[in-house]
Amino acid sequence: MAVTMATWRANAHAFCRSTMRTRSRAYHPSIIPSKVVPSSEDFVTRAAAMNALVGELDALTAHARLGGGKKAMDRMRSKGKMLPRERIAALLDPNTPFIELSALAAHDVYPGESIPGAGVITGIGRISGTECMVICNDATVKGGSYYPMTIKKHLRAQEIARENLLPCVYLVESGGAALPYQAEVFPDVGHFGRGFYNMAQMSALGIPQVSVVHGISVAGGAYTPAMSDYVIIVRNQGHIFLAGPPLVKAATGEVVDEEFLGGGEMHASVSGVVDALARDDEDGIALARTAVGDLGAASGSPAQPDQPPEDPLYPASELHGLVGGDVRQAIDMREVIARIVDGSRFREFKADYGTTLLTASDGFAHIHGYHCGIIANNGVLFSPSALKATHFIQLCSQRKIPLIFLVNVTGYMVGSKAERGGIAKDGAKMVRAVSCADVPKLTMVIGGSFGAGNYGMCGRAYSPRFLWMWPNAKISVMGSGQLSQVMAGISKDPSRHSELQSTIEGQSTALYATARLWDDGIIKPTDSRDVLGLGLSLAKRQSLVAQLSRGSVSRPNWDGHNTGFGVFRM
Repeated sequence: MAVTMATWRANAHAFCRSTMRTRSRAYHPSIIPSKVVPSSEDFVTRAAAMNALVGELDALTAHARLGGGKKAMDRMRSKGKMLPRERIAALLDPNTPFIELSALAAHDVYPGESIPGAGVITGIGRISGTECMVICNDATVKGGSYYPMTIKKHLRAQEIARENLLPCVYLVESGGAALPYQAEVFPDVGHFGRGFYNMAQMSALGIPQVSVVHGISVAGGAYTPAMSDYVIIVRNQGHIFLAGPPLVKAATGEVVDEEFLGGGEMHASVSGVVDALARDDEDGIALARTAVGDLGAASGSPAQPDQPPEDPLYPASELHGLVGGDVRQAIDMREVIARIVDGSRFREFKADYGTTLLTASDGFAHIHGYHCGIIANNGVLFSPSALKATHFIQLCSQRKIPLIFLVNVTGYMVGSKAERGGIAKDGAKMVRAVSCADVPKLTMVIGGSFGAGNYGMCGRAYSPRFLWMWPNAKISVMGSGQLSQVMAGISKDPSRHSELQSTIEGQSTALYATARLWDDGIIKPTDSRDVLGLGLSLAKRQSLVAQLSRGSVSRPNWDGHNTGFGVFRM
């Protein structure tokens, strides 16, 4: 997730360390005491490593935001059009943040082709006072065509919108499916048509769908406006048709121009496909803002914090020196938590039991004023760690407290002692609890996420509301060194071991993961508190549809009824 804001709250500020430590004595006894020495050699080395990773992230993100490049942007401007990001900026309320999702999607995924951001910009922003999901085709990138990763990113944005009851605003300018990839974009459940299914489902749940057609919307892409609740089209610029003039001529022999076939005036006055005709891009955006402002109860009600927000006692800038760039180095998760939670207050659940896992329970942690439970790794997961986590997850589920997973896990403990002690069934308890807990879950990978530890710590397969990664994060079935050793035991080809280790190392990076949408974006460590606060705010968001159709909006079991946690293997 690219965070295009200095901070989530405009008035957020960092206290100086001396003031913090003086004030901390007047606070609650659950304040985490910090032992960090910023001048230490280890801290400085780690900070330098993380600074380098963040610098690389900034450079890659800046390049992705250029879309198809200067020529493509100049060509769009020459037609009197606003650029995609200019449209988004005009759509959002002034001086409010836009939380971009998966800015580096499709990075180096298609050999020989550059598809920055997968050719679509998605993110959460405030429009006419309402948090909305924005899905904007970037026509500077391959004419806004839908590649497989474009579709995956589009569908993920809709999934987030549905889970968090966010109205969707689509800024449409797309040539439809990328035809050379038709087998990968057209027929299956996770492909092109699923987006229209999602629009129908969300509309049925009362989650508004609004489209502005800024350019061509052809073939399957024509159904984005057609499936919307409210449609705006730009005069002499937007076009909606199932087949363009060349295909019409080939199929029927009819010779027709774009405007007569599917232009704005025709659809506004003849077909009735659109509901409003805009003079230009600016007018179309203004009409969209008005449409969102007219949503009434369907826009939902902004969430209110559970208590007044309070800054941490320690500066977020120190997170760089706490973590560094090497996931093999130990991380003191208490120090990390102290720089994320309100007032640096964190009261542990079973503090002296299962000490490789930290948890916070009811009333013991807030972020930007929002109540949450935190599960954070401090090493490998033993049976006591897994049991503690299972107990805590059940408590949070019972009390309807959202869960945050701060991940740095090598996996569950292995070996004869662990196996004889029941690590398989104890780990399964934790995995089951994560799977069935009926509360919003947010995951942030700040180190490694390896093996079954990825499952127990609410990896992508366990459907967290959001999953973010830090630039240093790694995710794979096991570390590359371990995997190479395993392969050495079953293969006699040393060159194969080295080659495989190199491949796995490359495939485990945060950049590789985010390019394939295994997360919702790489974030800077210093933005962690703010994006988690936003996630908690959205998770708490209430609306009329949630009150009327709660069983449909939440994740039901197959028969639509929540049956609790199922059967734990004891």
